[in-house]
Amino acid sequence: MAAVSSDDVMETPVLDDEAHGLLQRISVEGGYAYVSMSTRAAGGDVRAAEAAREMAWEQLHSGPWHSVLPVWRDAYAMACLHVAKFHYANGEFREALRVLDMGLIMGGTLLRKDLESAVGIATERANVVVRVSDESVNGCANPKLLTNQNAINLTEVLQILPKKSLSCKLVGKRSALSLEGFMRDYFLSGSPVLLSDCMTHWPARTKWNDLNYLKKVAGYRTVPVEVGRNYLCNDWNQEMLTFSDFLERIQANGPDVPTYLAQHPLFDQIQELRNDIVIPDYCFAGGTEMKSVNAWFGPAGTVTPLHHDPHHNILAQVVGKKYVRLYPASLSEELYPHSETMLKNSSQVDLDNFDPNEFPKIQDLEFMDCILEEGEMLYIPPKWWHYVRSLTTSLSVSFWWSASPSSPVS
Repeated sequence: MAAVSSDDVMETPVLDDEAHGLLQRISVEGGYAYVSMSTRAAGGDVRAAEAAREMAWEQLHSGPWHSVLPVWRDAYAMACLHVAKFHYANGEFREALRVLDMGLIMGGTLLRKDLESAVGIATERANVVVRVSDESVNGCANPKLLTNQNAINLTEVLQILPKKSLSCKLVGKRSALSLEGFMRDYFLSGSPVLLSDCMTHWPARTKWNDLNYLKKVAGYRTVPVEVGRNYLCNDWNQEMLTFSDFLERIQANGPDVPTYLAQHPLFDQIQELRNDIVIPDYCFAGGTEMKSVNAWFGPAGTVTPLHHDPHHNILAQVVGKKYVRLYPASLSEELYPHSETMLKNSSQVDLDNFDPNEFPKIQDLEFMDCILEEGEMLYIPPKWWHYVRSLTTSLSVSFWWSASPSSPVS
């Protein structure tokens, strides 16, 4: 714990301006106990701050996420700021960061500027207290997240991939393809393509394989991870980990269930990592509306089961390699989608282990597949079904966008 001077405080100008109005809106929704605790927290009562945060947390988990009133998400962010202020004042900077990250992940947008500003201040103070040494990881001056990136044995890989992998039609590859060529040859026709030599200017291409760098810019930050084989399995669950703990799990990659940072808007949360990537020009095809930019970080063996998404998708492989299999949207019926509304974009077929007698239609379906190499991008058109398996430790970024209504492919 580090000493903090009396004039070193965590400023929250948006909270100061918006607190009265927000508390009134919470009262309208019946949150009188929360308002009482939050008012006491603003006056310096740390127990009241924790109580308010717990009350808001209960409201966030009172039903399906889409049914949670936005005011309670803002209430949770407010409580996180109050709690983080106490930790910061006590020199507990890492704990302050954990609470602030929970506010960013689960809270609303009203107080986001305060949360982001507070994260920057607390990160600076935490790094002063415990600096990441350039020679601190396993005694190595420049430790890598992934070594021997090219060392995969194709014969061994085929043994772990679904049957018939890499034996049918491979996804075509184009080098340094122009935006015009991408639109003409792939976007307008809705055809997948591998895109190479498009990421050489990304800082992430060198920085993200550097363990010291990742721990320095994100090590103390809290992120949501998936634990289990995949989201369709009974053993699947979610946890909150610091990014350093997550990296250690990736490196260990033992026989236990894998830990996967999947489809998380990490770059909205950690600006330093956002600065390391660039939205590809291809994402501006069709009068773009960007939908999301998500991180997919995990060890070898992580699987995203067969599913489809509603948007255009560029999957950029920053570190490591992945296998991807693709089926066109026209084959949806033969791919046995789940009937449940929440899973209707996912197939009932586990490509790694399925009974052909139960799912006979899928056996003879044609598909495209590829190995997505480090430094390559894969364009996946809307509604194309895809299965993804990490062949090595893998750090990927997905860019989702929608075409404008006037676009020929909208």
